Amino acid sequence: MTTVSLAALRTRLRELAEPGIRVQQMRVLRPADDDELLGVRVPVLRRLARAHRDMALEDVDVLLHSRVHEERFTGLLVLAEQVRTAPGADRGALVDFYLARTDCVDNWDLVDGSAYVVLGPWLVDGPPGALDLLDELAASPWRWDRRIAVVATLALIREGRFEPTLRMTLTLRQDPEPLIHKALGWMLREIGRRDEPLLTSFLDRHLAELPRVTVRHATELLPPGVRARFVRTPSWKKAVPATVRRPAAADGRRPA
Repeated sequence: MTTVSLAALRTRLRELAEPGIRVQQMRVLRPADDDELLGVRVPVLRRLARAHRDMALEDVDVLLHSRVHEERFTGLLVLAEQVRTAPGADRGALVDFYLARTDCVDNWDLVDGSAYVVLGPWLVDGPPGALDLLDELAASPWRWDRRIAVVATLALIREGRFEPTLRMTLTLRQDPEPLIHKALGWMLREIGRRDEPLLTSFLDRHLAELPRVTVRHATELLPPGVRARFVRTPSWKKAVPATVRRPAAADGRRPA
């Protein structure tokens, strides 16, 4: 049986749905056939999650097992709010709850909205051996577990701890999934924001063994002259005037 709070949240999600946003989401997320998209903006989901941060885990579990995409996303954001405010001793139980339900974290936006804010604080302050979890997730046959392993390292990057991400990049450099390659590039780019010499040194050593898309994403913020060491611009692209290049997506974001 669902609680009043859960029923109210589900009703509110449907009230906040926007047909135009749903069209964009269908194109960018490419959901599974049994996944229902409502078309609710992510900032709206975050506000709802903050308003329902005290929701019982029983109700969060109901949301995570819903086939409505935004319900799963909101459940993950509620869980992230609870991790953020939980005493350190209680975070482990919330992390276990999340890890037992990663089969519900089944698209890139759900991973990217939850991995570093649910697992991240535990990885940063967790017990000895906490980072072994990353290796376990990286070895999973479930591709979203592997992306969780990559994106969770963002919390460590923000603490100035870069080695786990560099190690994860080498572990997953031959992964068959492009979405993993893109996530690796994103994390390397975040390292480059903080320590450009470390990023360029890593790329100098490992460029030949890294996927092209990883390198492209990793080097996006480097100065053009430095980036040119790692990414070659095709001659046809150099000849295309800037005025006719493909515009960005309507919301200004790039698909993952």
